[in-house]
Amino acid sequence: MEKQVITIRDIAHALNTSVSTVSRALRDSSSISEERRRQIQEYARAHGYRPNVLAAALRTSHAALKSNLIGVVLPEFEHYYFSCILTAIEETCRENGYFVIAAQTGDSYEREREVVEAFCQQNVAGIIISQAKDTVEYGHIESAIADGIPMVFVDRICTGVRTSRVVVDDYAASYTATEHLISCGCQRIAFLGSTMHLEISKNRFNGYRDAMHRHGLHVDERLVRQCDNRKETESTVPQLMTLDERPDGFFAINDDTALGVLYTCKKMGFRVPDDVCVCGFADGILAQSSDPQLTTIAQSGHDVGRLGAQVMMDTISGTIPEGQYVSRVVKTKLVVRGTTR
Repeated sequence: MEKQVITIRDIAHALNTSVSTVSRALRDSSSISEERRRQIQEYARAHGYRPNVLAAALRTSHAALKSNLIGVVLPEFEHYYFSCILTAIEETCRENGYFVIAAQTGDSYEREREVVEAFCQQNVAGIIISQAKDTVEYGHIESAIADGIPMVFVDRICTGVRTSRVVVDDYAASYTATEHLISCGCQRIAFLGSTMHLEISKNRFNGYRDAMHRHGLHVDERLVRQCDNRKETESTVPQLMTLDERPDGFFAINDDTALGVLYTCKKMGFRVPDDVCVCGFADGILAQSSDPQLTTIAQSGHDVGRLGAQVMMDTISGTIPEGQYVSRVVKTKLVVRGTTR
């Protein structure tokens, strides 16, 4: 019987490491420790691993062609924050002689995987990506890295794969927002967040929780909901506002959700901010168009996009050496307007 062909993914699984680590070790990269390289290479020899000649040729072609295309993968373009990120990426890449091709995932893992694979086939020089909400498996990211394509995560990051990333100070911002609501006299503060496998969701919840505990306030689990868009908000808020002990404040993971809270509370006859205070996160153009105007955390999508693109440029140029990764944090600030006292 013919011996089954072993792949880089098989080696990574057997040795409990990443595809990109195995790929670099088999290329004898100095970014992997000598002991780890020896272990991986010996395992590969013992199990009859044969390099994928076609993949190697594609990597060589990729380097030789020196593509001037950067792929950008975002959850959506319509959202003000992500459109700012995209604009800044395009501007920064263009200043450095690169062009951008972009796609939106609609927060779908399958769409994200298809887009990443398509960009790899287009021989892009690198990929800047913000993770889809549905993504919990990262084989497509590891495969791209194994093929020598630089990856930089912005805003929503993948913690399961070693890559460079640019994020905002989600924990500190959420702590500040919650503390502001407490200073307004709120004691029963609802948290409306997103799926907790996203790092930004965990960080923003942790900031909210720690601020509550720091001020001796109980976190009522009934007031912690996965609710991160306007449609869900309009069905969730009435459930919360009809509790015997209703919330007197809301901290929402984004402005879209916060504006849904504002609309629904007013529709139910509550006065904002007299009866209930509301704070969002983003400071998009609609935050200043609501009545009253929205108190929110201002995060600069432009800064996130610019830094993400610059990290990609530094990776491609070798300013950031192969196998090294950087993390950049963009600061936020609380903008107090009419939805808090």
